[in-house]
Amino acid sequence: MEFSDIDQYRQRIERATTQINRSLATVPEILLVLGSGLGSLADQVENAVALAYSEIDGFPRATAPGHSGELILGYWQDRQVAVMKGRFHAYEGHPTADLVLPIRVMQKLGVPGLVLTNAAGGMDPAFTPGDLMLIRDHIGLWADSPLKGLNLDEFGPRFPDQTMVYDRELGDLALRCAQELAITLHEGIYAYCGGPQYETPAEIRLLRMLGVSAVGMSTVQEAIAATHGGMRTLAISCITNFAAGIQGQPLNHQDVLKVGASAENKIIQLLSRIFARMPDLRG
Repeated sequence: MEFSDIDQYRQRIERATTQINRSLATVPEILLVLGSGLGSLADQVENAVALAYSEIDGFPRATAPGHSGELILGYWQDRQVAVMKGRFHAYEGHPTADLVLPIRVMQKLGVPGLVLTNAAGGMDPAFTPGDLMLIRDHIGLWADSPLKGLNLDEFGPRFPDQTMVYDRELGDLALRCAQELAITLHEGIYAYCGGPQYETPAEIRLLRMLGVSAVGMSTVQEAIAATHGGMRTLAISCITNFAAGIQGQPLNHQDVLKVGASAENKIIQLLSRIFARMPDLRG
């Protein structure tokens, strides 16, 4: 971003932060971002206040199917949370800076934790649609960096370390909670591809050679911005389909939404246990 652009961006962050802050009793401990087909998880939030993205000054608009576009503020498992019912994607035409604007707003508010969920295509033969995968690392070589341009020094350094984007302690906790609940939670590397077209079989073969377990069209830019701003991040994929060429079947988004919806109870159980056991992220 140029000087004029970054000043305008800061102003948008400030306007959205001010508006959201008016609806808060205290600062949320966690921002939870819901992926495609997982929106009804937001119904679990108690004492909820819903803000449509269109009503938040400076916020982009969500247009992807399965992303209704609301910020839900309230309590879940006795923790104050902010829940994004829908996220922003590059394939919708949003500038990269807009993909992470909600992350910046939450950092400005002082939110210390981030939980990302997404729908992803699985390429590990051990996976079955409806399974969950803990993201231990990612490949984002095809993602335009949200840190490109002048650095937002108030959030983080010019060259942030990416050794541990996804919090090891929170990931280990997720695995323990899944075991207690008898929920299969795989571990793997997630790769970002821009979309909106699904990947080709040749691209999937390449990613498998690189050790990738799941592929999707979101999450990486959010995780980078979160790391830049010092948020502790946990990310879980719902494997909604086999990636292209794995089974030779054509892919469509309605199947993704259907499998995501069928796995919601499992995700709600797991996240409920994680949130109940999670250490105090404010400390």
